[in-house]
Amino acid sequence: MIVSQMPVSVLFLYCIAVAFLEIYLPFLVVAYARLSIGYDYSAPRAMFDKLPPYGQRATWAHQNCFEGFMIFAVAALMAYVTGVNSPASAYAALTFITVRLLYSVFYILDIALARSLMYAVGLACSCTLLVLSIIQASSN
Repeated sequence: MIVSQMPVSVLFLYCIAVAFLEIYLPFLVVAYARLSIGYDYSAPRAMFDKLPPYGQRATWAHQNCFEGFMIFAVAALMAYVTGVNSPASAYAALTFITVRLLYSVFYILDIALARSLMYAVGLACSCTLLVLSIIQASSN
């Protein structure tokens, strides 16, 4: 498998790029919902209340992806800069991008408990990278 042959530091950068792309996956659903009700080019943000419930949830998922991305990007960059190179850090980064994808899916499908669990796991992954970075920096 290519991932197992990749240096962990490079994996962090790829995971940041994938996490960035994941921000816009829920927006594809938002775009579909907007088109299904008739897109209003003069007031696109005013359309929110007219969106079907799945479109509103997709909007919220899209907005939350920005919040989760900021924390993860900082944590992954800290791990990259401090030279964290452990299997735990690689699993944390890969798990983050997996659970954030599932987070958006569960949010759009209105499966609240699963969505909340994915949020918590993603946050734990970011915190893991932060802690491993601090430990690595302290040992140098």
